[in-house]
Amino acid sequence: MLLATFKLCAGSSYRYMRNMKGVRHQAVRAIGQELNRRALGGPAPSTWINQVCRRRSSLLGSRLEETLYSDQELAYIQQGEEAMQKALGILSDQEGWKKENQQANGDKVLSKVVPDVGKVFRLEVVVDQPMERLYEELVDRMEAMGEWNPNVKEIKVLQKIGKDTVITHELAAESAGNLVGPRDFVSVRCAKRRGSTCVLAGMATHFEEMPEQKGVIRAEHGPTCMVLHPLAGSPSKTKLTWLLSIDLKGWLPKTIINQVLSQTQVDFANHLRHRLESKLASEAKG
Repeated sequence: MLLATFKLCAGSSYRYMRNMKGVRHQAVRAIGQELNRRALGGPAPSTWINQVCRRRSSLLGSRLEETLYSDQELAYIQQGEEAMQKALGILSDQEGWKKENQQANGDKVLSKVVPDVGKVFRLEVVVDQPMERLYEELVDRMEAMGEWNPNVKEIKVLQKIGKDTVITHELAAESAGNLVGPRDFVSVRCAKRRGSTCVLAGMATHFEEMPEQKGVIRAEHGPTCMVLHPLAGSPSKTKLTWLLSIDLKGWLPKTIINQVLSQTQVDFANHLRHRLESKLASEAKG
């Protein structure tokens, strides 16, 4: 019934409309956007279905102003949104988490085994900076992460799709003691903002223009995300929750994987704080 409703609203169930590629694409995007609103606290199903239906007449009666996406681009957008939904679903389940790492400043890493996903890690920290600063550093300046995070050699945006979705290539640094050799990742990432909450999500994808590199193992991110929102009662501080799901590939003992991944999350929080504090100090001097 729900699928039939979507087809009716998008107009795709009518033969004469199937060639209207732009209308179909925008209708798909509209439905995807509403699904994300639901995940972050949107209106009830009957409300948002009616909203999508009401958009149909305006889509047919006006010129399309937004970029039309290819089928491959739509697939990337859908993959990013699916990664976000799945990652948020994992975070919302509070049962079964075990402590992996606890720092004196309150930073902690938890883990659990999720069916069909494997072992995932959850970092929970409070950063003494407004959320806008974290968003700027993690999203707007993503490609500069190698400047301040020694666990990352390079992040490059391979393709930008609309305002929310990008395809990236990340080259990770070797771990201390060379326990884990060079790895790289090709991922689809999307960023969504809903009120005072920001969600950054992603997962491994295939990008034909970035084949595997010689001497580097192509690892894969599972559904992963970061959730940012102002700390309750202290809007100048940000609560950051990072869900990490990763397959490093190769022959690695689980004890080494657990140690490396949990420490990577702790290190990330410290490096991010240092980066933000350094920029704030530079701005003050200027």
